[in-house]
Amino acid sequence: MSLLSSNRNYRLLFSASAISNLGDGVSALAFPWLATLITRDPTLIAFVAFATRLPWLLFSLPAGVITDRGDRQRLMVMADLLRLLLTAGVIALISILPDLPPDHSVNWYILALCGLAFLLGSAEVVRDNAAQTALPSVVAAGDLERANGQIWSIEQIMGSFIGPPLAGLLIAYAVPAPFALDAVTFAVAAWVVWLIVVPPRSAPLRRSMWVETKEGFKWLVQHPKLMRLAIMLGVSNMLTVMALTILVLFSQEILGMTGVGHGLLLTAGAAGGVVGGLACPNIAARLGPERSLQVVLCLFPVMFIVIFLTSNVWVVAFALFIEMFAALLWNVVTVSYRQRLIPDGLLGRVNSIYRFFGWGMMPVGALLAGYVVSMAEPQLGRELALRTPYALASCIAVLLAAYGLLRLRL
Repeated sequence: MSLLSSNRNYRLLFSASAISNLGDGVSALAFPWLATLITRDPTLIAFVAFATRLPWLLFSLPAGVITDRGDRQRLMVMADLLRLLLTAGVIALISILPDLPPDHSVNWYILALCGLAFLLGSAEVVRDNAAQTALPSVVAAGDLERANGQIWSIEQIMGSFIGPPLAGLLIAYAVPAPFALDAVTFAVAAWVVWLIVVPPRSAPLRRSMWVETKEGFKWLVQHPKLMRLAIMLGVSNMLTVMALTILVLFSQEILGMTGVGHGLLLTAGAAGGVVGGLACPNIAARLGPERSLQVVLCLFPVMFIVIFLTSNVWVVAFALFIEMFAALLWNVVTVSYRQRLIPDGLLGRVNSIYRFFGWGMMPVGALLAGYVVSMAEPQLGRELALRTPYALASCIAVLLAAYGLLRLRL
């Protein structure tokens, strides 16, 4: 009998992840596309991506303590309800946005958009950490790879396969429409999570946040393999966000795509994620965790090299497919490894510290993208400047692969 049919709590958590990630997928296209309607400045557009990712750097550590102290189910519900309210704020901002804002208004609109993106990202930090930490409480340890693979697959289907093209259609119909759908998904996801019956946990001993965070750090430092994985993830996430931040301009100006076309392009990555989520548990079991991660590291530079060299939509789509497939294989192996290795009483804190290193570099990638394009454009011209982040990412990704092949041992 499958996990989905036999385990009600897992089925509800799976469904909530699907619904919530549909909203995330819609906003993943709608936010940067809305920014391009306000300005074509790559630095300002990068600031919107930076604001969305910055909470992973600032709040990962306290989110871990909160997750270990509190009711993980309640945290997920409250985070989704907060995202519902903040998305309503985005709709309100759009309603006062004129069709063509004067130059002096652009910075104010971007600043407001960045503020809302930052708050939405902050709620996402708490929600995602609580959800990943709660999974071992609703499935058996032997089912973690299968459960993670299924959840990653549905998140890719909803967040990248359905969400972005749907956002493209909705934003072509009316700019506020994708954000309205976003708000509905957060409300439904909160309700579904509320239906889960989570086994009671013994109340942890409460100490200062610094003491509890230091305890998580101490455990992670004592497990250098896990720390190495976190740092490698941070570098790869920085490069990926750098590439995706500029992709919205690359898609419009080099590939000549509309919002709908850009959404469909992103589904290529989603397809890689779906295939990866379904196939990677079996691949990991066949190859073993260490060899699986070596395969990922060899595939990782492909996306950057290919996009740097091509102007063909189909080739870019193939590159996105390969990148997301590799990302899913990495996630299935490393997330299951963490969930099985880390004690439940420390799981929230160590997960958050791991994500501090692994996800905290994403805002750096967003800023770096805008900076590289802005610095390169006067010397290289617009098109080559938009390709420059991919050239830089290619070089770093090759070095990361070489390091991993030599040093990564599980």
